[in-house]
Amino acid sequence: MSTSTASLSGNEHDVPVIRIRNLSKTYFRGGQAINVLSDVNLEIAHAEFLSLMGPSGSGKSTLLNLVAGIDKPSGGEIEIGGINIARLNEAQLADWRASNVGFIFQFYNLMPVLTAFENVELPLLLTNLSRSQRKAHVQAALEMVKLTDRMDHYPNELSGGQQQRVAIARALVTDPTLIVADEPTGDLDRHTAEEVLDLLDQLQRDLGKTIIMVTHDPKAAARAGRMVHLEKGVLVDEDAKVMPADHL
Repeated sequence: MSTSTASLSGNEHDVPVIRIRNLSKTYFRGGQAINVLSDVNLEIAHAEFLSLMGPSGSGKSTLLNLVAGIDKPSGGEIEIGGINIARLNEAQLADWRASNVGFIFQFYNLMPVLTAFENVELPLLLTNLSRSQRKAHVQAALEMVKLTDRMDHYPNELSGGQQQRVAIARALVTDPTLIVADEPTGDLDRHTAEEVLDLLDQLQRDLGKTIIMVTHDPKAAARAGRMVHLEKGVLVDEDAKVMPADHL
């Protein structure tokens, strides 16, 4: 298996599967350099649930995008499962991303003209799976999020919580080790948000997924095993174990 498609590895929860060293990201606008991340160093264990917090503009989503291979750093290293993804070219990075990362977004990013089943199936169309194999994978993912009875419904026929569960099923369907979630509860009411967070807990606890979640919500962040704070692109502190949500 090539380094561009190798799956993430690690069997112990305390083994770092992600090592970020001296990471920086700079954008240029109108000839002006804007430093979004500066000298970020972070290790994330296999099957860890990490929350990433900070004010708007602190670099949270940028860091998430770099770890997910959506963007490339200006400097430093991002080693995931033994692969320095900062050194992959665009084709290798796309291949690695498709095999290793599941994405969950605040506004679901579902295709409105596709059913729940078809939305979940989308990532599998890039694989060599047969139609029957794809169907089995999609049904298993929808069963995991308890939406098999809604698989033929379109997004506008589903509640916000149901749409987010479809998005979680889509993130799961390729069986990635790493799941990145950008404000996954930001558009949901508290009860529905708790249901989504319960699902993320289950993915980490029962399926051994490594989860990185960006959130502004302290109660959502408290569901993770560890909280990391960014301020103006700098990692300022970490809490080894955040306070339970019901104590906030």
